[in-house]
Parts: sequence; structure tokens; C-alpha cells
Amino acid sequence: MSAQVPTEITSSSQDTLLNTAQTIEQTHELSVIDLIQSGGVGGQIIIALLFILSVVAIYIFVERYMAIRKEQKRDESFLLTIKDFIQDEKYDAAKELCERTDSLVAKVYRGGLNHIHRSEEDFNNRLEKIANQEIHKMETKLPTLATISGAAPMMGFLGTVIGMIVVFHNIATAGGKIELELLSNGIYTAMTTTVAGLIVGIIAYIAYNNLVARMAKVAFSLETSCDEFADIITKKN
Repeated sequence: MSAQVPTEITSSSQDTLLNTAQTIEQTHELSVIDLIQSGGVGGQIIIALLFILSVVAIYIFVERYMAIRKEQKRDESFLLTIKDFIQDEKYDAAKELCERTDSLVAKVYRGGLNHIHRSEEDFNNRLEKIANQEIHKMETKLPTLATISGAAPMMGFLGTVIGMIVVFHNIATAGGKIELELLSNGIYTAMTTTVAGLIVGIIAYIAYNNLVARMAKVAFSLETSCDEFADIITKKN
């Protein structure tokens, strides 16, 4: 004869399974904010610093991207007008046009016009020096972006170390009663800061390399424009 399972026990088991499922579901719904808040003071400080670094990285990328993008556009009308002014020996008009034009080429040409009566070799050297100075000014913020791309993951790993210290401290002071709740803060700190640091570092690294590639194109274009400018001055003199 087969044994029959009491209805009350079956209902109780179903309630227990339902409660367990709800608990698991609530655990899976842990938000990013909850993770940060559960990471302890050390983790929250590192997350705050990483957030500041991410804002700085995004600002530098957007600001430099817009500036470099503007310099990538070759202004043919400006170049033709400068050429006509130099051929007609209207150097003052050429300088005035360069001052009114907000571009990297115009700044280099304006500096070159101040040395137009020097020898060909001296003029070319000074023009190259001016161009290098302007390129350097365009690249001033890029080292900061490169620093963020390297420092952010290291700060994340620092959070990992802090989290592990918290874990071992809780184990040492638990008095032989180790509970997951005692270890959770340290583990949260270790995981969240590592992830945050890697995310910020990856974004800054990609942004930096993108800007460096664009700056290389700008530098090549400026070199071409300087060669054309030097040829005009050489033929004129």
C-alpha cells in the first residue's frame, strides 16, 4: 500500500519554495547603487574618485575632439587668399587675415610672416619650430587622459586590496563565527571598485588613442601646409 503525503506538509513545502524563490529574485535585483552603498567607506571613496576621473576624461575627450575635428578641415579659401597677399607683397593684410582666422594653420602662418625676410634655411627652421609649438599646445591635455587610463584601473585594484583587508579583518574578529554578512562589505568593495576602475580606464584608453590618431593626421596636414607656405615664400624671395 502506498503512503499518502499529508496535504498540510505539501502546502508548507510549496510556501517554503515560494519564499525561497522570492528571496533569490530579490537578491538578483541588487542595483548598482546598492552595490556601492554596500562597499563600505573605503569603497565609496574610491568610487567617488573614479567618478571624478571619468568626468574629467569625458570632458577632455569631447573638448579636444571638437578642437581637433575643426583643424582637420582644410580651408582652401584661406590658403588661396594668403598666397595672393604674399605674391602681391601685402604682408600686413596677410597678417591681419591670419589674426582674424581661428585655425592652427593661421597661427603658424602668422608666426612665419614675422620671419619672412630671413634666409631660406633660417625661415624653414623657425617655421618648423612654430608649427611644433602649436602642435604641442593642441596636445597639452592628452597626457592627462593617458594618466587617467592608467591610474583608474590601479585605483580599482587599490579598492580590491582594501576590500580584502576588510574581509580578513572581519574573519579575524569574528571569534570563530564566520557569517557571510560579515564578509559581504569587503567583497563588495573588492568587486565594485575593480569593475569601476577597469571601466573608467578602458574608456580613457580608447579616447586617448582616438585623439592621438586624429592629432597625427592634423600634424601631417599642418606639415603639408607649412611646405606650401615655405615654397611660396622661397619663390617670392
